[in-house]
Amino acid sequence: MIPVARTVHRHLNVDGVRVFYRESLPDRADAPVLLLLHGFPSGSHQFRRLIDVLGSHYRLIAPDYPGFGHTQVPDGFTYSFDRLADITEGFVQRLGLDRFVMYVFDFGAPIGFRIAERHPEWIAGLVVQNGNAYEEGLSDAARGLIGLTPETPGAEDAIQGMLTLAGTRGQYDTGVADPDLIAPDGWTLDQHFLDLPGRKEAQQALIFDYHSNVERYDHWHAWLRRHTPPTLITWGSNDPFFPEPGARAYLRDLPDAELHLFDTGHFALETHLPEIAPLIADFLDRAWK
Repeated sequence: MIPVARTVHRHLNVDGVRVFYRESLPDRADAPVLLLLHGFPSGSHQFRRLIDVLGSHYRLIAPDYPGFGHTQVPDGFTYSFDRLADITEGFVQRLGLDRFVMYVFDFGAPIGFRIAERHPEWIAGLVVQNGNAYEEGLSDAARGLIGLTPETPGAEDAIQGMLTLAGTRGQYDTGVADPDLIAPDGWTLDQHFLDLPGRKEAQQALIFDYHSNVERYDHWHAWLRRHTPPTLITWGSNDPFFPEPGARAYLRDLPDAELHLFDTGHFALETHLPEIAPLIADFLDRAWK
C-alpha cells in the first residue's frame, strides 16, 4: 500500500489572530517534526504535495501568516516581519512544540531566523529552500524592491504591479525549464488571497519593511556560526529574486551544510518535488536525534 498522509486543517488563536494551519498525522507519535514556513505571496497550500508525500512518516506543520492564506487578523493589525515572527512564535508555543526542524522559504527565512534567535533550543535543523540571508543572494530586482520606501515616487504603483495575476504567475514560472510541470492552481489560489480586502495593503507594508531583514543578516550569520544547526539547502538556481550565490553563501557560516542546486526558479517544489522530498526525508532521519 502506498502511504499518503492524513492531514487536518485547523485554526489557533494567537494574540487575536486566527491562525490557519495544516498538520499531517503521522503513523508514529514520536515522528520528527518539520515546521514549514511559506513565502510571498503564497501560503501553506504551497506545501500540500510535500505533506502528502512525507506526512505519513513525519509530522509536518504549515501555518499561514497574518495577511496570507486563510489566517484572519483583527482590525488594526500592524504588518511587519517582527509581528509575523511574533505570531508564528506564539503559534509554535500554543501547539506545544519545543523542538523541530524548520523549513524556510522566501519570507519564511526572515520569520524563521527571528524565531531561531529567540529560541535556539527549538531548532533541531534547517531546510533552506530559496530562503535568502546574504547580500549576494539579492538580485538587482530584489535590491530595487527592497530600496523602495513610502516616499519613493511611484513605489506604490511598482508594488501593486507585482500583485497582479501576471506578477504572481511570473514568480512561479520565471527561470523554469519546463513550465508544464507547474500546476496553475498555486498562482491562482495566491491571487485569490491577494485580492481579498486589505491583503495588497498588507503585502505593501511588508515590502516596505523588508529592509529590516537585510539589516539583521549579520546577526543571523553569527547565530548560524554559534549554533551550527544541521542544514540541508535545496535551491532553484534560476530564482529571479534570490539567485544561486545566496545558496552558496550559507557554506561560509555552515561549511558542513548539504547543498543541492536545481535547474528551476523560485518555487522549486513545484517542479522538483520528486528530487527534493527524498532529500528532506533522509535529512530528517539524520537530524532528528
